[in-house]
Amino acid sequence: MKTITVEQVSWESCAENIRPIRQAVFIDEQQVPVELEWDGLDEHCIHLLAYNNDQPVGTARMTAAGKIGRMAVLKSWRRYGAGSALLERMVSIARGDGLTEVVLDAQVYATPFYANFEFRAFGEEFMDAGIAHRKMRLQL
Repeated sequence: MKTITVEQVSWESCAENIRPIRQAVFIDEQQVPVELEWDGLDEHCIHLLAYNNDQPVGTARMTAAGKIGRMAVLKSWRRYGAGSALLERMVSIARGDGLTEVVLDAQVYATPFYANFEFRAFGEEFMDAGIAHRKMRLQL
């Protein structure tokens, strides 16, 4: 049975669970250059891990300024609610921290997913790591 739970974790305690997910999704699957993926910001971000039982299946991070990023779900676990659970939890944390908005750089194909959570696109489409993106914002 596929039951998704989400936990807030620290980079220090869970990098060994976060790294393989981002490696599989961004570096292996999407061909993001290694040096762009490991940008040195992880130690300063809020991190979430999505689990099925004890198996890590997805992750996301947010900067102190409210920029959500590095949202990744293992291919075999997509469409089971892990992405939604991660995003809902991150927005809840942002609200709890008193932020007035959160932003993210969505891969263009994923903008409908974020729009379902009331994120709105702004600005022009741009390329990041060879992938088309749009900036999106959610007012809290």
